[in-house]
Amino acid sequence: MSQRRACRLAGQNRNTQRRPVAVTAIEEQKLRRRIRELAQRHVRWGRRLVYRRLRLEGWTVNHKRVQRIWREEGLQRPLPRRRKRSRPPGGKRELLRAEYPHHVWAIDFQFDQTMDGRTLKFLNVIDEYSRLALAIRVGRRCRAVEVIDTIEELLKLYPPPTHLRMDNGPEFIATALQEWCAGSGCNTAYIPPGSPWENPFVESFNSRFRDEFLNIELFTSVQEAKGISGQQGFEG
Repeated sequence: MSQRRACRLAGQNRNTQRRPVAVTAIEEQKLRRRIRELAQRHVRWGRRLVYRRLRLEGWTVNHKRVQRIWREEGLQRPLPRRRKRSRPPGGKRELLRAEYPHHVWAIDFQFDQTMDGRTLKFLNVIDEYSRLALAIRVGRRCRAVEVIDTIEELLKLYPPPTHLRMDNGPEFIATALQEWCAGSGCNTAYIPPGSPWENPFVESFNSRFRDEFLNIELFTSVQEAKGISGQQGFEG
């Protein structure tokens, strides 16, 4: 039954069934502001993911309305960056794949700066099976000893991994780390030099971590970087 006929039968004016324009305008502005906040905070999200988050937050909104606001606000998801990959002469080789949680941990470094121009070094440890960021260690530097300390702290919370996937950086091929792996029974899975695609899970995490965190935040100190990165809860 249409609204016009229902109001006629009930003897009510149709205006009584409509929300005041002022209330609707206020809610529209709130919705626009929230969509802009989500788009700014999650730069890799498109309108579909924003729509899902709004529904989870309790907004009564359909996807067409979100799409309209998304276009009117000029929001756009960044286009994926295409990278040229150089394959080894022998062709593609078979990679070790994680078959269960804590089978393979992927480790890599990222760099940033504090506002005074001094270097920040992030050590990221990812469980390849669950895509969970197990640790984000922040410091001015990170040697092989600090890498070992970070792994040992994780072993107090999680089962020991079978393999550690790393590149051939000096911190990872250091004698101290190799001796620790031999003593703990943990195998190493080094990727060939210049082949970041062979460490895909940590590279994917690093890319998100760069776009959604490092490119947005300004750090005044190491302590601030530690506090903020520890509260984010990033996943790969």
